[in-house]
Amino acid sequence: QPPSSVQTSQLILFGCKVILAFCWVYIRKFQSRQESEVVSTITAICALAVALISSALLPVDIFPVSFMKYPDGTYKVRQIEDTVLYGYYTLYSIILFCVFLWIPFVYFYYEERDDDNVNKCSVRMQLSSPHGAVACSDLMLREFKFYLGDSSRLTNMAFVPLEAPPGQNSTQWEKVQYLFEELGSSHGLPALSFSISTLTLIGMLAVITYTAYGMSVLPLNLIKGTRSVAYERLENTEDIDDVEHQIEKLKSKCIDGRPLSSRDRHNLQELEGKLQVLQRRGRHLEVAERNCCTKVGSALRPFKIILGVFFILVALLFTVALFISNLDKALHSAGIRSGFIIFGTNLTNPLNELLLALQPVFPLDYILITVITMYFVLTSMAGIRNMGIWFFWIRLYKIRPKRTRPQALLFLCMILLLIVLHTSYMIYSLAPQYVMYGSQKYLSPTTGPASGNATSGTTRICDADAPEDQCTVTRSYLFLHKFWFFSTIYYFGNWAFIGAFLVGLAVSCCRGKKSVIEGEVEADDSDLSDDEYVH
Repeated sequence: QPPSSVQTSQLILFGCKVILAFCWVYIRKFQSRQESEVVSTITAICALAVALISSALLPVDIFPVSFMKYPDGTYKVRQIEDTVLYGYYTLYSIILFCVFLWIPFVYFYYEERDDDNVNKCSVRMQLSSPHGAVACSDLMLREFKFYLGDSSRLTNMAFVPLEAPPGQNSTQWEKVQYLFEELGSSHGLPALSFSISTLTLIGMLAVITYTAYGMSVLPLNLIKGTRSVAYERLENTEDIDDVEHQIEKLKSKCIDGRPLSSRDRHNLQELEGKLQVLQRRGRHLEVAERNCCTKVGSALRPFKIILGVFFILVALLFTVALFISNLDKALHSAGIRSGFIIFGTNLTNPLNELLLALQPVFPLDYILITVITMYFVLTSMAGIRNMGIWFFWIRLYKIRPKRTRPQALLFLCMILLLIVLHTSYMIYSLAPQYVMYGSQKYLSPTTGPASGNATSGTTRICDADAPEDQCTVTRSYLFLHKFWFFSTIYYFGNWAFIGAFLVGLAVSCCRGKKSVIEGEVEADDSDLSDDEYVH
């Protein structure tokens, strides 16, 4: 039986506590101990929690839509509460606030702290909040004006405010007040959807870059494991002996008092730097060999292999399901101008069929959709952790255990917020029929002579061909398909995602095993940073 409202509230509260605990552990694991800062830490934990809670909202959205009808297609209730819709509005508004205002402010605030300009930063802190709010308000107002100026082209997807926007001579407060009035009267909802869809495009790029790579690197790292600590220590000792021999050979040239040439001095500096890195690496390997976690990891090696094989099979299942869904849209959709919307299911989608088959046994289908959502988030985190944060071909930050700068953590959380926005469309592409209608069924009238029974007919699973008054779509679907041109871009983004996954899979297969201290020692680290590990 489905849980009661009290049990549902308790489950949601417990889930939020688990998410907050996970976020705290995750951020503290990667956070640099020397550069930790309270404001950036709290911001990163809260932003990551918002991302995870937003991703967990999709199963909560599907449940009330499915619960409103009996398995025979008759209604239990005709209307559903707007609690889930309000949840989307709240979380998406928080995401907008974090991406546009709070995370950038904390990022630049910490940058100013690095320059020891605390007073200047405090002034900027006082000035940035109202200006950031005005910037967001101007963005929304520009969308209103866009709808007003081009309402003839967008009559099926946009809106026209009941009152004209404030004029050029109006104050900033009047513009902000107008924005909240429009949002409160439901005329601003398409503007919110437009803003979220715009950010979702950026999230699509992050999904193609990080999630696609994470889906391949995470399972293959589990399957291949790490190199032997003893073998790495032996290899590192041999490298140290070789570098020390080269240094002695260079220094022997100036025994008689002759100065070294500029080329030899440059080579000597490089060798001394390399020797320092190797010595730090040896200290870290020594600690890793004594660490009990390394021994436990070796004992759990068979379970890691099984988990890695499971993850790679799930990744391949997702790729096949996404390919079939995109192929179905390419062959049977209403065209590019409709956002490649399809009416009914023409090709068998294995993931969609699996979710529909699990519907009779509550709550297996909701558990599976939750696992799928969390899988996308975890693989995205794995992709960011392995690749680092890049701006085109420039690497901005590395994500390393106990060595990640606060700015990098803020970037990581912002990217995850954007990825979560696009995850809903990805899951819709994997299982379109289930995400759109859940487990709803409807009565299709039978052909032939009337049977005299008003409820007679054939029970069918709800799809796009079903009558509008017989099936209710989920709230996430309404957000995803408010504007057809965004859906069109997402469609081509799915093809790019498939290609990126295949490339990442090939790259991950060609790479060897990772070091047991992967990411702990880099050439640009200082010797003081060893204190975080060794002492």
